[in-house]
Amino acid sequence: MSLVNLTGLGTLVDEISDRHNLPQTAVQDALREALLKGYERYRRSQNLEQTLPFPEDYFENFEVELDLEDEGFRVLSTKLIVEEVENTDHQIALTEVQEVATEAQLGDSVILDVTPEQGDFGRMAAIQTKQVLLQKLRDQQRKLVQEEFQELEGEVLQARVLRFERHSVIMAVTSAFGQPETESELPRREQLPNDNYRANATFKVYLRNVKEGSHRGPQLVVSRAAADLVVYLFANEVPEIEEEIVRIVAVAREANPPTRYVGPRTKIAVDTLERDVDPVGACIGARGSRIQAVVNELRGEKIDVIRWSPDPSTYIANALSPARVDGVILNDAEDRQAIVLVPENQLSLAIGKEGQNVRLAARLTGWKIDIKDSQKYEEEQAALEAQPLGDELEEDLDISSDTPEETFSPVEETAVIVESGSEEE
Repeated sequence: MSLVNLTGLGTLVDEISDRHNLPQTAVQDALREALLKGYERYRRSQNLEQTLPFPEDYFENFEVELDLEDEGFRVLSTKLIVEEVENTDHQIALTEVQEVATEAQLGDSVILDVTPEQGDFGRMAAIQTKQVLLQKLRDQQRKLVQEEFQELEGEVLQARVLRFERHSVIMAVTSAFGQPETESELPRREQLPNDNYRANATFKVYLRNVKEGSHRGPQLVVSRAAADLVVYLFANEVPEIEEEIVRIVAVAREANPPTRYVGPRTKIAVDTLERDVDPVGACIGARGSRIQAVVNELRGEKIDVIRWSPDPSTYIANALSPARVDGVILNDAEDRQAIVLVPENQLSLAIGKEGQNVRLAARLTGWKIDIKDSQKYEEEQAALEAQPLGDELEEDLDISSDTPEETFSPVEETAVIVESGSEEE
């Protein structure tokens, strides 16, 4: 059988395997596909006079065989045995086969060596082979990355800063100990303002998704701004969460505030079914040791741990921590709207810098929260109650002598006010 020589074929496979972190079998598969494309290019160049191009599936019965020992490759074609040959690339005459194999019959298939001469496999075919090989290697890498990390979506990984591309940070992550590093992208929107992304710095990152397709750039997208990262860090630091004694009910995080004058902040609601366990205290730890470990990993991000409650009023009051709340009025349970009453000296604390505290509390609880000064609200309500009934009706109705008399039964609006027992932190 003829052979097209490829000097140093075995060494080439080893080098490509090491450089691209691919198994040798994957490299050999990619090389076979690339050489087959090169052979197609060679065959097309031999048939320039042909008016119609080869169909896309014309070379499906061809394959390339690598010979690592003799450092070369062969092209083989599977042909169908027929009585009369119409296409020499896919068929062979029975009489021709029976000259070497008398037992051959019509309808059988034979594999024939169709390797071109060394000099015939020209420069254009070699260029085509190289281009296809690079593309196939990229495809193999993406396939392996997808298989390796698909099940790790939503997990937290250790990452190391490699370089910067535009506004993104390119980081190296691994799926397990001993596995080769894989590049991932940390987009600007997923970065933390307090992080210092210097070369080789290490961070814990949340694997947001694994991209599919043949697009450019890293296939993995990671995040430092995801709320799930905070959940992971607490679960890692608090044994009671890992043991399911304490559970995290909800998390609201603003990792990238609208302006640089407001720092990152997270509110996390926790609960427990154990009477003798303080879920907030378990998350904070002795002298704040547990929560401090989380804060250090997030580079100083402010974190409020609050107690979840099935009662919306209590839950809302707790969510506005560290502000002290006088009462909560659930004035529209269907649309989940609430009025929260706080002392005058707690107004700014309850609202937070640029509204961050009340904004996070609303996200955490799922209620629209309107903060009001307790004293002013009570004065407004007292003024409304002191207003004569007749004056109130005259404001709402246009009564004239031509209008028939109607009887009105005013209905009192019910309101639930729950005193909060939470203390200012």
